[in-house]
Amino acid sequence: MDQGRTRSLRRAGPTVFAVLLALGCATSGGEGGGSGGPVGAPLPLLKVDALSGKTIDVASYRGRVLLLDVWASWCGPCKQELPMLDAMAKRLKGQGIDVLAVSVDQERANVDKFVRGHGRWSLTIAHDPRQEIAELLQPDKMPTSYVVDKSGIVRYVNAGFVPEDAAGIERRLLEVAGH
Repeated sequence: MDQGRTRSLRRAGPTVFAVLLALGCATSGGEGGGSGGPVGAPLPLLKVDALSGKTIDVASYRGRVLLLDVWASWCGPCKQELPMLDAMAKRLKGQGIDVLAVSVDQERANVDKFVRGHGRWSLTIAHDPRQEIAELLQPDKMPTSYVVDKSGIVRYVNAGFVPEDAAGIERRLLEVAGH
């Protein structure tokens, strides 16, 4: 989505924005850049709500490689992707790589219901009910994952998700981490 269109949608109200973003929920993944977050640019300053109630400043991940995933509980590919990212987070945490999955669901209850249905998580799950992350990063599809280097620079974007994307995302994380 282009920036002007997203601003117009946000003014139309969060429900309209969420519905139209949901229509972009895609089943085909792939590398991107463009409006999904420019590869080679710094990650915008972002703060999201941890499910514990604390605020997470995404800049606090500097010094570690970060996979920032934008998802929603109503997105089919997101539901398929998150357990795979969770397994990845468990494998890679000791290698200086973190996974932060940020939901853009309007209702926190939908996030909580999804999280409870999957037991214990190794990745960090956060919520952005104001959908500021979607406005700042402009993801073309849901979910969209951003590989961010230790300096806070976006190095790779995976827009959409199919199971085959998981291996490529993990490979990119390891490359960016220098492994």
